[in-house]
Amino acid sequence: MLTLDRRSLIGGAVFTPAALAMPTISLSAQATPPLAILSSERLARLAKARALMQREGLGAILIEPGASLDYFTGVRWSRSERLTAALIPAVGEPIIVTPFFEKPSVAESLDIPAEIRTWDEHDEPLKLVADRLRELHLTRLPLGIEETNRFFIVDRLQAQLPRLKLRNANAVVRGCRMIKSPAEIALMQNASDITIATIRETYSKLREGMTPDDISTLLEAGMVARGGSSPWALVLLGEASAYPHGSGKPQAVKRGEVVLIDTGCAFRGYQSDISRSFVFGADPTVEQRRVWEQVAQGQKIAMQAARIGATAGSVDDTVRAAYTRWGYGPDYKLPGLSHRTGHGIGMEGHEPVNLVRGETTRLAPGMCFSNEPGIYLPGKFGIRLEDCFHMTAAGPRYFSTPPVSIDDPV
Repeated sequence: MLTLDRRSLIGGAVFTPAALAMPTISLSAQATPPLAILSSERLARLAKARALMQREGLGAILIEPGASLDYFTGVRWSRSERLTAALIPAVGEPIIVTPFFEKPSVAESLDIPAEIRTWDEHDEPLKLVADRLRELHLTRLPLGIEETNRFFIVDRLQAQLPRLKLRNANAVVRGCRMIKSPAEIALMQNASDITIATIRETYSKLREGMTPDDISTLLEAGMVARGGSSPWALVLLGEASAYPHGSGKPQAVKRGEVVLIDTGCAFRGYQSDISRSFVFGADPTVEQRRVWEQVAQGQKIAMQAARIGATAGSVDDTVRAAYTRWGYGPDYKLPGLSHRTGHGIGMEGHEPVNLVRGETTRLAPGMCFSNEPGIYLPGKFGIRLEDCFHMTAAGPRYFSTPPVSIDDPV
């Protein structure tokens, strides 16, 4: 059985658990982290990935275009039937495989030392991956496959290397991406600041009769004007707010009805996600006010439960237990909380892991989540307040400050 020398994997240094920690500069030591991901940080990510590969017994990992490819290499690319991918080995430099005519474009964003190997239209691109594994004598070790890779890639790679063992690369990819650095936190903070400022501006412009599309247009334009990219908005009006992802029925802003705004954008590749719920043009009813205050309390309960070392699932358990005591549910039943308490967030709006029942991953500094324990009353209305937070050594810290009252909702 081929084994990898511990020293060869991490620059001649003996592997220790400390090698799994991402080298970063503390926020206190760096008042203003750079609003971009530097090459030095990507090199630290690769070092951590290699240490994790050693721990998991993997020879390399294979990654398609998407957030993970950008995370490790800087290459921002779209998936198509023409393969572009990165092979990151535990020993030796990565390679980028891409069509010959795409090489100049791929090279523009490549931010790490890596050879770009090209293929022509009649070639098999997975042969380039197989050749690199042979060069590095890694064909007898399992290859980690990033979880979103498409089936045709592994199918055609195994045609090149029938005896190659394939394994899920989550332990490496998630092991790196789940823990955000100060630079990543700063980018997410910017995205959040852009989003909350735009929500406030849009709130002041709401008028009776406006449609979800009207409001979404204001939100998206406002985020772009403030420097955000890829803006999105989900606007639910009246009864539609009772259904977490809305309804296709015609909707318009009406006095006395709930407006639920769920929106966000990207800032240099990092995401925001914020929700606000309020009553338009009239004092809330007793029921609207009670449910809003219960959701606000649900957010507080979640933050109290989000402690270093606690499981991600325990946060959801604690919120759901309180809601059951208040007469909702039980579990995911309605009226009540029909979805998880929160999701991971970073380069993607939804990424592992989630604040959901049964998730045993333990909370650690640098993890980022949404906090959105909505309550939904079918046929009536729903309330969702959503603010994202990141874990610090002292506990959770919000990117955006939750509202304190339905009377001052933004």
